Amino acid sequence: MQPYLEKTYLQPAGDIKGTTIYKLAGGDLANSYYIVSNKGTRKLLSSPEVIGYDSYLAMTDATSDMIGCLKQDNTIGTNVDIMTILRGGLNYPLEECCYRNGVRVTNMDFISCERIIHNNQITGLDIRYSKLRAPRNITLMIGDIIASGETLERSMHYIISEFKRLGGSIRNLVFFTIGGTRAIEFFEAMLPVFRSNWPEFENITCVFYEGIFSAYKDKGVTGISWPAIDFFWKDGVISPEFRAYVLSDDDALFEKCIIYDGGARRYEIPDHYHEVTEYWENIREVAHNFSFKDFLDEKLGYPTPISYENWLELNHYGNLDKEQMTKLYELELAFIKGAQNLSIRDIADRRLREFKEALKGY
Repeated sequence: MQPYLEKTYLQPAGDIKGTTIYKLAGGDLANSYYIVSNKGTRKLLSSPEVIGYDSYLAMTDATSDMIGCLKQDNTIGTNVDIMTILRGGLNYPLEECCYRNGVRVTNMDFISCERIIHNNQITGLDIRYSKLRAPRNITLMIGDIIASGETLERSMHYIISEFKRLGGSIRNLVFFTIGGTRAIEFFEAMLPVFRSNWPEFENITCVFYEGIFSAYKDKGVTGISWPAIDFFWKDGVISPEFRAYVLSDDDALFEKCIIYDGGARRYEIPDHYHEVTEYWENIREVAHNFSFKDFLDEKLGYPTPISYENWLELNHYGNLDKEQMTKLYELELAFIKGAQNLSIRDIADRRLREFKEALKGY
C-alpha cells in the first residue's frame, strides 16, 4: 500500500442520477480527494473501443454531477478559470459541465507542455505555448491525466510563477483526473507551496474518475508494460462500481492500461488502434513466458486467494455497506475461479478480432 494511502477508506459522499461519489477519508491527508463513478466513465476506462467524441461524452455526466456537488458545498465559488494543458486536457468537458451547473467561467486559459527530444531520447519538458490571464481570488479548474506527474509538475510551477508575475492569485484548485497515486503525493506537497505564495489559499480538491490507479514500476509479469505510464489496480483505490463492472466482463481486466493514451484515442485514432492491437499481438507472442495466475494476480493487485478481511483492507472498503461488499467479494472469487479455465492466447485472439471489427471505419 502507498504510504499516503495508509489508514484511508472510501466514504460515500453522494449518489446523483446514477453517479456515485466517494470521498477518501481517514489517513493524514491535507487535501480533499474524491472518486466519481458513472456508467459512461466505467465503459470508457474498461473498453478501448470507446474512441473519438464518444470518449469525451463518456465523461460529461460524471463531471457535471461532481461539479454540481462542489458548487453546493462552496468548493468552487463564483469565479472560475479553466486551465487546459494541451492536448490531454482537451478531453475533459469542464466548460460544458460548468455551464450545465450555472457555474460562471471567467477565463479559458491554455498552456502546452511538450517533451524535449534529443537523439531520440526524452530529455525534459518545455512550456512552448501559453495563453494565460491571471485575475485575483479565483478557483482554478484543470482536467488532465496524471501518471508520472512530470507534465503536471512542470505545468503547475509555471502557472504559479505566471500568476505571481502578473499579480493574480488562486484561492482554490479543483483538478479532475484519470490518474494514479502519484497525484496524491504531488498535491500533498503542493499545498504548502500554494499557501506560501497566497496565504488566503484554501484547498486543493482532486477528483478521480473510477479510481485512484497505480502506474507500473517495471515492465510487469508480461515484460511489455510501460513503467510510469500504464495504469492498473495494484496499490490503488478502485470504486466498487468499477470493480464490479470490470469483473462482469471476460477480458476488461487484462487490457494494457486503464486509459491507454487519452489524447490518441480522442484525436489520433489510428495511433490508438495501433497501440491496442500491438499490445494484444505482443501478449499472444509472449504468453509462454509467464504464468496466467501471476498475470491475474498482478491485474487484481494482490496474490490470490485472499481473505475477505484482507480484501476489505487492501481495497479501502471497510466503511462501505457490508452486504454489498460481500457480494462484490463473491463476484471476484467467481471471476478468479472462472479464470482457471482461461487461455491468454485465446483472450488475445478474441480481443484482436473484436477491436479490428469495432474500428473498421478508421
